[in-house]
Amino acid sequence: MREIIFDTETTGFDPYAGDRLVEIGCVEVIDYLPTGNTFHKYINPEREVPEAAVNVHGLTTEFLKDYPVFAEVVAEFRDFVGEARLVAHNAEFDMKFINWEMEQLGFPAYPMSRAVDTLAIARRKFPGAPNTLDALCKRFNIDNSNRVKHGALLDAELLAEVYLELMGGRQTGFALSPAPGETPVETTAPREKKFRPPRPHVPSPEEIERHREFLTQLNDPLWLREQKAAD
Repeated sequence: MREIIFDTETTGFDPYAGDRLVEIGCVEVIDYLPTGNTFHKYINPEREVPEAAVNVHGLTTEFLKDYPVFAEVVAEFRDFVGEARLVAHNAEFDMKFINWEMEQLGFPAYPMSRAVDTLAIARRKFPGAPNTLDALCKRFNIDNSNRVKHGALLDAELLAEVYLELMGGRQTGFALSPAPGETPVETTAPREKKFRPPRPHVPSPEEIERHREFLTQLNDPLWLREQKAAD
């Protein structure tokens, strides 16, 4: 199962209010494990980057001015994604920006049904607990010491590790269950059933005698009362 874990950095919160992408980072995973293939681009937003946004990701207008605009990287981005599912933390936010940018260029939007939101998964697994990317890294003992500021590729790489843990940890790659369409493999050989004759349950004369001797040591034993009643 091929999936693309991705993250974006932007100039703000709403592309419909004029905010734009400034960075995209993607990590390819197959069966929840990173393959080493990545996609990373800084993007000229064709506008000023507000100070509040710079404080989050550190990408200034001056830094971004010589990087390509989204129209110059969209084809490469779409080729990298292919038909894979898209995985993001708070996926609605990232999908909104990606789709807005693509639609301005005449490309079809990715449907939300194709997205996996790790924030929603974490909230279901740990209700009431902090579920930011930093909090989940701490929960799963994932080293995020390099995350001084937000960065799309670094955050996607960290999210790839978090996603693996959210989906069950590295045991998911052990093939403990058959893949869809595969026939389960019998892991235990059938045991041969051997005929065993029934054990005799009729007491021997010696056992009957020992039982009588035992009854003489009891005070009004039940067995003797039942025998007298039967007589």
